Amino acid sequence: MKKSLIGIIALLLLAGYGVYDYTKPNDTLQTDNGIKGQVSVGIDQGEAAPNFELVDTYGEPVNLSDFRGKKVLINFWATWCPPCRAEMPHMQNIYEDYKDEVVILGVNLTTTEASMEDVGTFIENYGLTFPIILDEQGEVMQTFRVVAYPTTYAVDRDGVIREIFRGAIDYGIMEQTLERMD
Repeated sequence: MKKSLIGIIALLLLAGYGVYDYTKPNDTLQTDNGIKGQVSVGIDQGEAAPNFELVDTYGEPVNLSDFRGKKVLINFWATWCPPCRAEMPHMQNIYEDYKDEVVILGVNLTTTEASMEDVGTFIENYGLTFPIILDEQGEVMQTFRVVAYPTTYAVDRDGVIREIFRGAIDYGIMEQTLERMD
């Protein structure tokens, strides 16, 4: 009885620390206009998007932080995902129409793919010209807690997440989102 009570207390303390550690502010954001503010790094609206580095389909490194000062749509997708297939033409059209204002990072959930050939074929078939980066270890997918495919994070010029979409979105939703980020 005494051992189980000690175990329960230890478990509660551990869980309490986990909640504390997850919710505490842990970064300061330097905005383009010079204003510093305490902004928590995380994956919820209003938090600074966690930086990551992945390689693109050419093997070149891509860091999210390289796009500070631009609007970014981070789109998590897979070739086998029907909603991803429906969404991709909209992503490509937004990229073509707004490429001077927005960066689209198509994060392929590479760990879920049958083969890398499928990724190349998909890019070619859909005529994708925006950067496709490969989450080969699934680390970024875990960091952003991607559970629905596709998932899109809208990140403003200061690196703050403004909107999160779980499931396919269309051109109109993307366009409205970009306008709200001005």
